[in-house]
Amino acid sequence: MLLLILALFVGLALLLFYRAETQLSVPWLPAPDDRLFSQRPLPRPLEHNFLDNGTYALPLKTKGRDIVDQKNNRFRLSSVNWYGASDELFVPGGLDVQHRGVIAQTIRKLGFNSVRMPYADEMVMVNPEIMPHLVSANPDLAGLRALDIFVASVEALTNAGIAVIINNHITTATWCCGADPCDAGWANDHLPRAMCRVRQTEEEWIEHWETVMSRFVDNPLVIGADLRNEVRGMWGTMPWRKWATAAEKAGNRLLKINKDWLIIVGGTESGNYLTGAKNRPVVLNVEDKLVYSAHVYSWSGWGSLEGRYSKRTYPSFVKAMRNNWAYLVEQDIAPVWVGEFGAPDKPGEGDMNYWANLLRYLKSIDADFGYWAINPRKPKDNEIESYSLVKDDWVTPILDYRMKDMTELIQGRRVC
Repeated sequence: MLLLILALFVGLALLLFYRAETQLSVPWLPAPDDRLFSQRPLPRPLEHNFLDNGTYALPLKTKGRDIVDQKNNRFRLSSVNWYGASDELFVPGGLDVQHRGVIAQTIRKLGFNSVRMPYADEMVMVNPEIMPHLVSANPDLAGLRALDIFVASVEALTNAGIAVIINNHITTATWCCGADPCDAGWANDHLPRAMCRVRQTEEEWIEHWETVMSRFVDNPLVIGADLRNEVRGMWGTMPWRKWATAAEKAGNRLLKINKDWLIIVGGTESGNYLTGAKNRPVVLNVEDKLVYSAHVYSWSGWGSLEGRYSKRTYPSFVKAMRNNWAYLVEQDIAPVWVGEFGAPDKPGEGDMNYWANLLRYLKSIDADFGYWAINPRKPKDNEIESYSLVKDDWVTPILDYRMKDMTELIQGRRVC
């Protein structure tokens, strides 16, 4: 009898779980204001948001929760990610479709004033000559090596007046981030040699940073270094103190090259958690250069009692944000750049619940942010990127609920 009762209980629990998960996948239908937005031209970018408008006095620094210029004018990061140099082909996406200058202008027309540019350590180690067909829309790059093409892409952005943050995304050039322990942190030499195809020590990780950033010393619109993407350790076991210590070491080495750069330190647990910074803040040798970063996706929050963010009520979501990272902003302690978040072009109800909660909160605190991503295709196998903001031509914007909300965020429309 007990076994029968237990089996019924388990069966009921599985049925309820299945129904809840199915509800999250129910296709979402655009609201009238989203449909109206898609029928209108994209608003012109706000020129006063860009560093080249003549009003900002570089270099940037931090003041409380804000990134500011030398006159204490706030520069809010309204960013988008442009990936590819961290993946198998070692090349920023789209260089076979459009000239890099056209891509830069597309990003500016969308209203983004800054770009996060990821790279893989393997790109720096191997620095291969890139096959011409991968840069066919940029014939002047044919025959160059990966790092040179990465630099040329960054320079196209800064020539367009767009600020750039360089990001060390992953050790092994591939799509990030799975369960591979070789890429779960900045160094993997503690693991068996046979386990990791690409190995590096902490010192080598820092040296790769120095190699990359030395190319941008004289470019004032390369404003900072995002030290490592989604540090997590083995199944989310990375101690904050260990990461903070390594971040200080790397950040201070880069500041010796150029004291003007912002040093960006992401949270642990796949970038979600900065709770450790409350009692053990990162301290750099140059004052007012530290920016923290958090990543927030619909699947974030898994393993917690209240579940993934796709399931949360707004009060539950806000409580998690404040505990994880937003206390730094709301208490005016330090800037936090939400350097990655995103959603698909054809969302389910769970996607939209997460998106609505996140964008409502980002607007309410006037957050610095970075959307993932501009790319319409993933490098490997030319797979469609459902999170993209442009069509395959790298020019035509996708005017849906995402651009509607981000346009409001860029324009500073606050909500309560």
